Amino acid sequence: MSRIGRAPISIPTGVDLTVDGAHVSVKGPKGNLSRSIHADMIVAREEGTVLVHRPTESRMHRALHGLTRTLIANMVTGVTEGFAKTLEVYGVGYRGQKQGNRLVLALGYSHPFEIQPPSGMEVTDLQTFSATQANEWLSTRFTIRGIDKEALGQFAAEIRALRPPEPYKGKGVRYLGEKVRRKAGKAAGKGGK
Repeated sequence: MSRIGRAPISIPTGVDLTVDGAHVSVKGPKGNLSRSIHADMIVAREEGTVLVHRPTESRMHRALHGLTRTLIANMVTGVTEGFAKTLEVYGVGYRGQKQGNRLVLALGYSHPFEIQPPSGMEVTDLQTFSATQANEWLSTRFTIRGIDKEALGQFAAEIRALRPPEPYKGKGVRYLGEKVRRKAGKAAGKGGK
């Protein structure tokens, strides 16, 4: 059996999980989430835990077993603790600021990007920095918080795609702790006449 799929999901106090056929709903202190799961997967509640079972040992059911368990576990974690993803803006003249609930990013284009977070998400902990190293500038760091892990990751990826880090100077938007592979620049000149 799948090591991930067979692990029970503990339901904390204050969280209400309901299963209606192939539809799972979770209500908790931070909000409500619902999701449709594959109709073949069997979700069973037992005394404060939830177990996911698969009907056969086919390749598809084995793959869906761990996926379904992880999706439900992420819903439970989301409504109790929530998820967060931190992004950093590197580059001279690149900066970010909040205007109301919107995030405004200047990323070296002729216009700033005004980004409205989807419902259930917010941009917090916006910090502005000065020079950190001789040729790298960390200008802004901000955190996106939400209860839906999948939607949060998609929103962070869309922000990063506005200006992905480039390999020569490392300028752009990156995740906190992301390693950017750097390339050597062009040689200064041709030797010889």
